[in-house]
Amino acid sequence: MQATHDDLTAELCGRTVLVTGGGGLIGSRIAAHLREVGARPVSLCRLDAYPLSAYRLLFGVDEDDADFAVGDVTDAKLVRRLVADCDYVIHAAALADVAACTRHPMNAITTNVIGTQTVLDAVAACERVRRFCYVSSASVYGNGNRDERPACAETRSMRQLLEAVYGHMPPCFGESAVLQPLSVYANTKLWGEFQTALHLAQVGTSYAIVRYFSVYGDPQTVKRGSHSWVVAWFAARAALGLPLHLNGGGHQVRDLIHVDDVAAGTVRALVAPRAHNETVNLGTGHATTIRQVAEQVQQHYPRTQFMETPMPPGDPQGGYAAIGRMRHLLDWQPAITVEEGIARYTAWLQRTPQAIPDWLRQTAPA
Repeated sequence: MQATHDDLTAELCGRTVLVTGGGGLIGSRIAAHLREVGARPVSLCRLDAYPLSAYRLLFGVDEDDADFAVGDVTDAKLVRRLVADCDYVIHAAALADVAACTRHPMNAITTNVIGTQTVLDAVAACERVRRFCYVSSASVYGNGNRDERPACAETRSMRQLLEAVYGHMPPCFGESAVLQPLSVYANTKLWGEFQTALHLAQVGTSYAIVRYFSVYGDPQTVKRGSHSWVVAWFAARAALGLPLHLNGGGHQVRDLIHVDDVAAGTVRALVAPRAHNETVNLGTGHATTIRQVAEQVQQHYPRTQFMETPMPPGDPQGGYAAIGRMRHLLDWQPAITVEEGIARYTAWLQRTPQAIPDWLRQTAPA
């Protein structure tokens, strides 16, 4: 059930779409996907998470492009001007690093709460906008509710298989689950979900909320002091001959979804009729432990060693996505397996060794 360019083009061809956070990994890939289906993406981004050269090299950003605005989502005048000329809005801008949000909660509140409200105000005031898509996160589920775990396994044999592989039944997160955020970042994303529904329902503007699971894929690169982006971290460390840190033993479960798939799913949520005023997971429906990710990376770097390290604050045990609702609402599902995605990433890193930051290189053995 893959969305084709034809059915997307029918609505998006010739339309203008604002993508906040359009200079980052996900935002730039969403913008590229929009161009493929005939839309005109307009991007807004601060371009301050990486050196400017990295944005150009890794994400193909041209800050001099007339359709690229360098600025902040808290700048109400700028946001109103950009939204006024758009048919659709995808709000992907966020301080998305869990560790950074924990260290600097006021920064998280400024970008993820005040910034979101600024965008919502502009959208609510613009009659031209056909739908607003809010990018949320599976982190709103926290560690899940044990009583809800068996519901997502389709058969008894599947439940038995999961228990045999993981030693327990990993949480399967459905959109109607009790939400139990465990971090500052998750709190801000949950606020954005409720505020989107509250604010836009008052003016009758269509919206869709997408909950991203663990997004990975080239050209994702690591940030100092972060424990997010496990595939990028493990591949970069393995390439340098550094051990892979398994926080808490690496037993946390993630649903890894490739950035190409998450971009396609987000664009699909922007136009799918059944996604009107709905919340939908964007995941694969497959559970992968952090240790399994390390083992997959080790296949491409056979000399890689593992090191068990303490669990950082705000790092959930995690789970995987229930995707029945996604299939129904979007008439779509991801196509890239974890094995394929990790192979793509390690191949890209071998072709692009300069993507490994100097500060990480300095920690490598001589």
